[in-house]
Amino acid sequence: MSRTLLHLDSSILGASSASRLLSSHVVDQLGQKLPAVRVTYRDLAAQPIPHLSGPYVAATRGNLAMPLDATLRDDLALGEAVLQEFLAADIVVIGVAFYNFSIASQLKAWIDRIAVAGRTFRYTQSGAEGLSGNKHVFLAIARGGVYGAGSPRHAMEHAETYLRSAFSFIGITQLDVVSAEGLNMGDAAHRSVTIAQAQARIDQTVAALQA
Repeated sequence: MSRTLLHLDSSILGASSASRLLSSHVVDQLGQKLPAVRVTYRDLAAQPIPHLSGPYVAATRGNLAMPLDATLRDDLALGEAVLQEFLAADIVVIGVAFYNFSIASQLKAWIDRIAVAGRTFRYTQSGAEGLSGNKHVFLAIARGGVYGAGSPRHAMEHAETYLRSAFSFIGITQLDVVSAEGLNMGDAAHRSVTIAQAQARIDQTVAALQA
């Protein structure tokens, strides 16, 4: 069965990025597991999505009095395209760069375009209900220090924890996380070993999936 995979990268470091290496490895492994998969790629650092503006939010909330100039029309069209990419995807793979204890602002801008009331979640009398539960999300996270569960600095980790909350809110229940930690706490050899270990965990995670 053909599936659609949306691959996102958020690191500003280009070819030097560990999260890009990891996200590409996830996609490669999924391609071997699911040979009919169709991949859509978006580089959030090379082509950043604008952050939300007041006019954009007003227009998306049905404020018909808001003048639609060319800039706003283009922004609305981009927002819809980004949302449609997400809605069409069966699998989402995200390379998550870890900056100052959280995600890159470029990735936050993408989250803001897919967390849309009435499209990916809705409010009910009993609270919010996610509408995107038919997707599988993979987070490939690279951190220079050690912030994972059980570490002394885990309370300062606001990337994985934020993304888990955001995706859970819109209904995602299938979410796998592989992280490479402590990448800046040694020499180049240490970095290579750490990345290789994360790639091995990716291999195990993908191998365990049902095709």
